[in-house]
Amino acid sequence: MKAIIGLGNPGKEYEHTRHNVGFEIIRALEKEYGLIFSQKFKGQFSQTTIEGEKVLFLMPMTYMNLSGESILEMMQFYKLDSKEDMVIIYDDMDLATGKLRVRTKGSSAGHNGLKSIISHFGQEFLRIKVGIGKSKFSDDTINHVLGKFEESEKKEISEAYPKIKAFLMGYIKDEKIENLMGKIGG
Repeated sequence: MKAIIGLGNPGKEYEHTRHNVGFEIIRALEKEYGLIFSQKFKGQFSQTTIEGEKVLFLMPMTYMNLSGESILEMMQFYKLDSKEDMVIIYDDMDLATGKLRVRTKGSSAGHNGLKSIISHFGQEFLRIKVGIGKSKFSDDTINHVLGKFEESEKKEISEAYPKIKAFLMGYIKDEKIENLMGKIGG
């Protein structure tokens, strides 16, 4: 069993913002796999079978800074190991828009969603960072992450989706992380 978790903030005002790119990836998978979400584990939750493997999908509705609470409830309910059975998808300002990076451990680098998850699980868990780029104005970080993607950025994010999907399908099939990183580019 695998858990795929996208980070974001609930509410119409946050839809399609850079900070909600984790939700956007889950929504793309929802359309592709016909997922049906319900309210569970303080989040939007769905489960299906892909390639013979039971797969759980979660979008925490606790707001970013409490994401770990929602994830912890689901992981405990299904008795899953955070080091082996979950992958977190989230935004990263230190990467150019649409660039991807996979890590198996690390700090939060100031990301409040990761801070919350690390407080519950420690630093070792699989994560896909989706680049949202930096603000053109160094003092405008909050407006940047909570802002909507520009058209050119939407294109870059949509071009990253097939790589993310290929990574996730390999992850579901228990391919080695080293092989999976090649699907994304490291």
